[in-house]
Amino acid sequence: MWHRWGATAAKAAVRAPTGSEHALGWARVVVRYASGPPRTRPERQGAKNQGRRGAPARAVPSAKNWAREPSRAAPAAKAEPRKAPAPRPPPRPKTQTLALPPVLSVFHLARMLHVHMRKLQFRMEQIGFDDARPDRLLKFDDAALIAAEYNREAVANEEAAFDIFPRPQVSDEARAALPLRPPVVTIMGHVDHGKTTLLDTLRSTSVAQGEAGGITQHMGAFSVPVKHAPGAIGSVTFVDTPGHAAFSMMRSRGTSITDLAVLVVAADDSVMPQTREVISLVRDAERPVPMVVAITKVDVPNADTQKVRYDLMAEGVEVEDLGGDVPCVEISAKKKMGLDALEETLAVLAEMADLRAETTGLAEGRILESRVEKGRGNVATVLVQRGALQPGDVLICGTTWAKVRQLLQPDGRTTKKVLPGFAAQVAGWRELPQAGDEMLGVQDEAQCKRAIENRKRAKEEQALLVDAEKIDQERRRKAEEDAQRERDAQMARRQLTMLQRAEQEGTMDADAVAAAVREERLRTDGGAEPEPERRKLCLILKADVSGTVEALAGAVGSIGNALAGVQIVAQGVGDVTESDINTAHAVGAHIIGFNVQAPRGVQALAARVQPAVPVHCDRVIYQIMDHVTSRVAELLPPREEMRVLGEAQVAQLFQIKQGARAAKTIAGCRVTNGLVSRANEVRVLRGTDRREVFRGRLDTLRHVKKDVAEMRKGTECGMALDGFDHVEVGDVVQCFTTVEVPATL
Repeated sequence: MWHRWGATAAKAAVRAPTGSEHALGWARVVVRYASGPPRTRPERQGAKNQGRRGAPARAVPSAKNWAREPSRAAPAAKAEPRKAPAPRPPPRPKTQTLALPPVLSVFHLARMLHVHMRKLQFRMEQIGFDDARPDRLLKFDDAALIAAEYNREAVANEEAAFDIFPRPQVSDEARAALPLRPPVVTIMGHVDHGKTTLLDTLRSTSVAQGEAGGITQHMGAFSVPVKHAPGAIGSVTFVDTPGHAAFSMMRSRGTSITDLAVLVVAADDSVMPQTREVISLVRDAERPVPMVVAITKVDVPNADTQKVRYDLMAEGVEVEDLGGDVPCVEISAKKKMGLDALEETLAVLAEMADLRAETTGLAEGRILESRVEKGRGNVATVLVQRGALQPGDVLICGTTWAKVRQLLQPDGRTTKKVLPGFAAQVAGWRELPQAGDEMLGVQDEAQCKRAIENRKRAKEEQALLVDAEKIDQERRRKAEEDAQRERDAQMARRQLTMLQRAEQEGTMDADAVAAAVREERLRTDGGAEPEPERRKLCLILKADVSGTVEALAGAVGSIGNALAGVQIVAQGVGDVTESDINTAHAVGAHIIGFNVQAPRGVQALAARVQPAVPVHCDRVIYQIMDHVTSRVAELLPPREEMRVLGEAQVAQLFQIKQGARAAKTIAGCRVTNGLVSRANEVRVLRGTDRREVFRGRLDTLRHVKKDVAEMRKGTECGMALDGFDHVEVGDVVQCFTTVEVPATL
């Protein structure tokens, strides 16, 4: 029977391809099984010992039993092909812990999950909750189930979950009984289209004349009395937003708090970039915002109001004059034309909106601006949206809080109460709140401090998660780059092997193979030049209010390109201080001040330290941007620029023998422009497209038989090019020099 095993193995070895692993394996099988079934290691050792003692070896298992054992099965005749590695699944999002109290409302859960209320209600209905009202109270288990839908692991920790939230919105029935409030109207539009002048006319002031550069650079709010019907609200709160491109965040913040939007478009400029941005902000707002178009400067000679209407229609704003539903009013703020029509339109829209709010209870609102004032400390301009704000109230905003020490109206007068729809300046903040943050009233300081501690801890945890995610992304990116580099290297090695095999078989030229090998090795061995490191201009930003700090950071942070850019190392509110100088000196930064000053002692310190700290203060945003742009451009490496010195046209060719060497080509030329110098480089241009066929230097330059250094326009000369004899009649020999010029952004 073992002979049959050997014969089968021999036949398989014959059928296997020559030189293959299968043939080698079957050859081993033939040798192994030619003398009988294999024995295990203990059996072989026992047989060896028995042989030494002269005793017979133990019987081995039969071939039938041996073949049945899985571990003794014969090797497969053909190895299975190696499977490609399965693609790595995308990384699963990390589960974040969320501390929840034993009972909370749906509204509070949406705030803790940072999810829009409507989206949370839709998700609750999907997972089986019949009641998804904002004021419904959820038990911990139900809230944990909902949080799991957003990849959050709920933790029962009442102390860590304590926070201050807005009150749930009242029902429609209860809302109908609330008193009316003034509408908040945001004036928006392109820079220098007359927004501030319009507001000056409405409140009979002259703010526009005091604005640096003639443009608004802050967000202001004030109330204006308007004509009204009996029982209607008699005032409108206007919010003025900057129109410059650098203040897009302020415009976005103005859209989020407004009830009505007035789009100001100049009759002589029509639709401009920031006009389109405002249209997009109003269209994409979370809640519908009615809009009124105010066409300003209708009294200027080149005004074209009809063109403005058609341009607005092209942007998707259909005014009433062209069959749409957007009111359009033509005004002239300087001549006080059309202001009554604008006020009447706003009053009608406010009456249709039926704006109501609670005038009792803790105050709720938004921070419009914050700044440091001498003698008053940290001051914030707030817009009250619900409740009543009074001196002595405790407020929380982000991770700071205040006990209201003083309330000032926008005109500077002290007030004892601020109701919904009105703006006021609040003094008494422990730290400056951020513009755009939510302001909430708190029962007492103890609750406020508990909530702030939890908010700070949650903010730190969120920052750690963001840093961890960035690290994970960077590691994944490097791993993918390494894998791609390895795949490219394997492909290159296979290509080199194929090229060398083609050379051996005689199907490819040896020189071509050598060139391909050098090119592939250069590419795979990192022969490409590494990308230059991006140079950075470190800046410390100071501004008068938090909103302008934010705008300034956004404006200068985008300056630069792939080679140089801006890095903001610190930013703050207030004048430049000695601490800012010391920080800038330590990190090698420039100080940029916007609407602030650097006292004389601070300037002296900045000039005294070595190296000196550059300090630049200005009141106009675009002048600051120009200054930073020029400083960043200085970091760029200079670029080489070719400057043409002269040109000569080849008219005739001569062949001159130089002893035993081959003949040399001399080009007889006529200088047509500038001068041709032997000390500078030249290039040969050919054809009507003036393509370059040679670049190098002149070997000889002669006039008649005399060597010369240069030839000027209108003269004839003979020249020979160093290493290039393929000159043709009609070619242009261009003499040039290369100079370094400062790079620009």
